[in-house]
Amino acid sequence: MSTQRLNGRTAFLKLLQDEGVTHVFGNPGTTELALMEAMSDAASIKYVLGLQESVVLSMADGFARASGQLTACNLHCTPGLGHAMGALYNARFSGSPIIVTAGQYELGYGLLEPMLYEPLVPIAQPLVKWAYEIQRVEDLPRVVRRAAKVALTPPFGPVFLSLPGSILDDEADLSLGHRTRVLAHGSPTDHDLDDVVRAVVQSRSPVIIAGRELAEQDAFEEAQTLAEMLGAPVYHEPIPYNTRYPVCHRAFMGDLTRNQKKVHETLGQHDLLIVLGADLLRMSAYNETDPMPNDLLVIHISEREWELGKNYPTDFAIRGSVKTILNSLLPRVDVGLTIEQRTDAQERLELMSKRNWTACRSQFLSSSSLSTNVPIAPGFLAQAIAESVQKNAIVVEEAPTLAPLLSSVLEVNEPRNFLGLASGGLGFGMGGAVGAALARPGTPIVAIIGDGSAMYAIQALWTAAHLDLPITYVIANNRSYRIIKERLVAMRGTDRFLGMDFTKPQLDFVSMATGMGVTARTVDDPSSLREALKSAIASGKPSLIDVVIDPGVQKA
Repeated sequence: MSTQRLNGRTAFLKLLQDEGVTHVFGNPGTTELALMEAMSDAASIKYVLGLQESVVLSMADGFARASGQLTACNLHCTPGLGHAMGALYNARFSGSPIIVTAGQYELGYGLLEPMLYEPLVPIAQPLVKWAYEIQRVEDLPRVVRRAAKVALTPPFGPVFLSLPGSILDDEADLSLGHRTRVLAHGSPTDHDLDDVVRAVVQSRSPVIIAGRELAEQDAFEEAQTLAEMLGAPVYHEPIPYNTRYPVCHRAFMGDLTRNQKKVHETLGQHDLLIVLGADLLRMSAYNETDPMPNDLLVIHISEREWELGKNYPTDFAIRGSVKTILNSLLPRVDVGLTIEQRTDAQERLELMSKRNWTACRSQFLSSSSLSTNVPIAPGFLAQAIAESVQKNAIVVEEAPTLAPLLSSVLEVNEPRNFLGLASGGLGFGMGGAVGAALARPGTPIVAIIGDGSAMYAIQALWTAAHLDLPITYVIANNRSYRIIKERLVAMRGTDRFLGMDFTKPQLDFVSMATGMGVTARTVDDPSSLREALKSAIASGKPSLIDVVIDPGVQKA
């Protein structure tokens, strides 16, 4: 292999470019100076400045989720990595292929325990697929190539590299090599597939849980074909990673929810559960009711082997690409179904069409009487958003109280046009919208963010304004952590709301937004809501609408 004389900082950026990285999201500090010096010469990589490290990593997460491509972010030593840990936790669950780096002091200098120093690898290790601190500049090509390979090998996920300053400044004759991609689309043996098909065709009442991997692998068509063959209702998995399944398909019944009792009742009506690229019933708060009915036959297909049989006995646990495996299963299932079974499947589909997601949405929209409520009713806000968002827009959602209402009316059918909260920890949405806008230039982004959620990462507004991105931030402002209030009443039987209100003083989102260069307005009149939403989205500019909504449960 040919070699060239390079310093570490230049080699690192050349390697990123060759791996397909187009953006580095960062917040620089002293330990990153060598990298920032070289960044100006990396013409094909755009440096995106964020004003706090959690925002930076959320931007990278949003970019990776909206594009499905490798990206990178650079943090500032130990405090920077610490700031970003919540966002890294979210990226872990969303399966985002990100090369996360942090500047580190020169090798050996850490012995003196200077300011900002701690070993970085042990901090990052629990939340990434691989973590390593580079020890020699000669190892840089091997390390970066491995990092990209690991991040992009299914299941995708973030990796972490600690970059000592001495490595970035050292020079050596380096061979940069070339990239490696692991093809992981294998299929089970014919014998195993035959066993699965036998279980499928013997079922009289199958149900499907559609998961994030369907969207990530562009497998909607295959999943819809299976649902129609079997006459099986389809539910979104409980975690809103992405679109998961087209909401307008006639077999789609809605979100499964994270209410254990309701999930148990829903699944208990069936004799076969087919899980396609989803977690198997990942829930939230504890409930004594187990969501999984006893004796329900389970077929689970996922590229994430850890999820297979993790919490519940699984009769057929199949590791691999859900798209590839469905393409192997579908012709076998088609051959195995009798005429009577096909007729039964069509009859079930006809019955479903009267109570599926589309039917329920139509009923809600036609019967809604919330348009005059002041403060604005959350259901009316969800309805107005659903009617204002263009079909090609990307929706980023981080509004916990509004989310169930939004999922019942928002029409999203494209795989990467919805990004929700993957981990449950707040802080993704504000920065994630910036990353999504950069991943899909020219696409309108509508970010629906709770007032509490927005304050975790409000600095993202500056980057949106700085880059003049077409993002409309819709703040669902109930002046509180409403979801915590509701859970306190429901789970603890008390309305003593300590530390849950933002009223003394109230948060002024318009001033915060305009102070960072984003056009903003408050809407508290339901009659002006639709016009405000449509105007902001159509502008193609960064904007914020502070929507004053009903605060909900109050003290008695």
